[in-house]
Amino acid sequence: MRSLLIVALALALTACETVSTTQPGVVGIERQQRFFVSGDEVNQAAVTEYNKVITAARQKGILDRDAVLVNRVRSVASRLIAQTGAFRPDAPRWPWETHVVHDNQLNAWAMPGGKMVVYSGLVERLRLTDDELAAIMGHEIAHSLREHARERVSQEMASGLLVGIAGAALGLGEVGQQLANAVAEVTFNLPHSRAHETEADRLGVELAARAGFEPHAAVSVWQKMLQASGGSGPQFLSTHPSAETRLADLKIYADRVAPLYLQARR
Repeated sequence: MRSLLIVALALALTACETVSTTQPGVVGIERQQRFFVSGDEVNQAAVTEYNKVITAARQKGILDRDAVLVNRVRSVASRLIAQTGAFRPDAPRWPWETHVVHDNQLNAWAMPGGKMVVYSGLVERLRLTDDELAAIMGHEIAHSLREHARERVSQEMASGLLVGIAGAALGLGEVGQQLANAVAEVTFNLPHSRAHETEADRLGVELAARAGFEPHAAVSVWQKMLQASGGSGPQFLSTHPSAETRLADLKIYADRVAPLYLQARR
């Protein structure tokens, strides 16, 4: 057993990858990230879980019910996606996909690899402008570009690394399904860390500005979400950092990327 653990540890160290997933951009995101699982594996797991959500929504008759809203959401998404190459040259060629689920919740999310869902309640209850919708979707796309889900799954693996890898080496368990479950958990249930939320905020406002959306809309939409949720923060964003800190940071970085917005509008 001791030998198996030593082998497992050696495999883990060999498999560890330390990179920065995106270019810094004007906002200057340069934090190095550590991964114990490949991007391809995480993306495939994400597709599995995404298809489950889409199939369930279709069966309930709540998938893409409002053609006008769907076209609006996809139009905003396409403009943002076109600018992702500023951070990752390969990103515009990802198999992006965007759907609208007819549900009253204030929610939106993006899976690893670019599979996105926006809930109708988010747009309708907050009466979002296109600039505000772009702020939210830019934030979610930023999580995908930075591979935050893959990083969080890697952190979970690291906490129980030997058991997981030893089990895989011995052929025990359904490793693929375990990974899919982990990706779903970090996407739908676990709050993002302070570092991940800050990175998504900053990269998101730059992405929106490059796409020709007013970056300061990130401030106004956050204020709307706080008001609608009674000050506790929206369902799909972590409560960290605090609202005051977040609003101040968003304004600073919206100011910083404002020239990109003015250039895109010419």
